[in-house]
Amino acid sequence: MWTRQGFIMLFSDSVVSMMDKRIMESAIRSLKKPGSGGALPKKESKSKPTLYLFRHGETYDNKRRVFSGWRQSRLTRVGVKQAEVLAKKLKKKKIDLMIVSRLVRSRKTARIIMKYHPNTRIKTDNRIIERCYGDLMGHSKTKLMKKNPELAARYRRGYDFPPPHGESIKMVEKRVFPFCRELIKKMKKENINVAVSAHGNSMRVMRRFFEKMSIEKMLTHENPLGKDYAAYVIK
Repeated sequence: MWTRQGFIMLFSDSVVSMMDKRIMESAIRSLKKPGSGGALPKKESKSKPTLYLFRHGETYDNKRRVFSGWRQSRLTRVGVKQAEVLAKKLKKKKIDLMIVSRLVRSRKTARIIMKYHPNTRIKTDNRIIERCYGDLMGHSKTKLMKKNPELAARYRRGYDFPPPHGESIKMVEKRVFPFCRELIKKMKKENINVAVSAHGNSMRVMRRFFEKMSIEKMLTHENPLGKDYAAYVIK
């Protein structure tokens, strides 16, 4: 079994120069404890539109440490409970529109939340879909980490390093950033509050957009699976 110290030592100087150790360590933490992110920012307003952003609950792929990407992986019992915790936190919020991807984990998490918001409209926008992991989808993250830790970390946390036939984080930005700009215009024009049932990497990119994060910070933070949300006032 690999250890944190052993993993770091396996990186050559050339790789370290391309990928900061903090990014490497983030890849290790997220493999050991998927979705173990810290507190999320919450800025809300009664007079201006507010965006509520969250990640789906735990899926079977999360539990098995499998590259999920565009796979249809269902929520586990833990994932359902996480979504129920999140739903109670959002219970008294005014939500006019819920945006989901076509993936079942995004939609199921949203449905659990919408039990408290029966009149909320729902819209599918696949620009917020999870990052495509291409040929890695369905394969074990743990096995790849043991076999080739340098490559595994670059696939998972490299900014501009897509897996074969998949997307890099930079490529995800190219679809998510326009979505964010259009969403802002819509929220202002219609004066509505919106909730987005996102995925790990689409939420990562959305947080970079709304919080003006550096690339390094975006790559090293981990968003919690279900349970909590970020909120942004749209001015």
